[in-house]
Amino acid sequence: MRVIFPGLGLFVTTKKPMHKLVLLRHGESILNKANKFAGWTDKDNGLSELGYAEAKKAGEKLKKEGYIFDVAYVSRLSRAKETLRVVLEEIGGDVPVKESWRLNERHYGALQELNRMEAVEKYGEEQVALWRRSYDVAPPPVEESDYRFPGQDKLYLDVPSSLLPKGESLKDVIDRVLPYWESDIAPDIKSDKRVIIFAHGNSLRALVKYLDNMSGEDVANFTIPTGIPLVYELDENLKPLCHYYLASEQELQAAIDRVVSQTKKQEPNQ
Repeated sequence: MRVIFPGLGLFVTTKKPMHKLVLLRHGESILNKANKFAGWTDKDNGLSELGYAEAKKAGEKLKKEGYIFDVAYVSRLSRAKETLRVVLEEIGGDVPVKESWRLNERHYGALQELNRMEAVEKYGEEQVALWRRSYDVAPPPVEESDYRFPGQDKLYLDVPSSLLPKGESLKDVIDRVLPYWESDIAPDIKSDKRVIIFAHGNSLRALVKYLDNMSGEDVANFTIPTGIPLVYELDENLKPLCHYYLASEQELQAAIDRVVSQTKKQEPNQ
């Protein structure tokens, strides 16, 4: 029997799981700490001191719970790869790693690298909240000549320019993540490999929406905190039986509140 704690709903299942899948959002990054839209920005955007501590704590929790992995998936962004390195060092063992740009964070277009409060001042809190949390509304795109366009980054020379984003909605992220789920991740899970995915708030929300068959409205209001493992127990068809965080309710809520508060206007002197 498994009880599901707040964050993804509360229910109980007694059906025996066939597979376990672990999703882990990277620890706080340097741009996260600066309250900027990080998106695909990778230069000087590894883990912050807090982010390193979050990754280490996640690894400790997974080790304590006895998790062992046969394969780890990760995006091409440094903050996710650093989180992977710290976690796997804690767990121990030699885990093969598969890396893909399809697991990258959402590209925030013209908002990318902008301070969130500056964006609120420029566009208004309601508009920024719409861009940030809506399902199918993308922020203003960048031009292909803009250094923030991934086609300008040698890291993506192997990816056709037509596939690289200039700015994405969550729906756009889902459209690029799911083909990789179908081609690589799902077959690994079905072959009984124990899988962990190191990725980002929006690429993981894309997977959660798909797995839980969430509506666009529901996923728009759903938050995945940094550095807390999210475990799915799946049946033979990879349908969720239950899902839960490896954290207390207090730890989870505090972590979610930190993410949600990032674009809230602060009162003077606060």
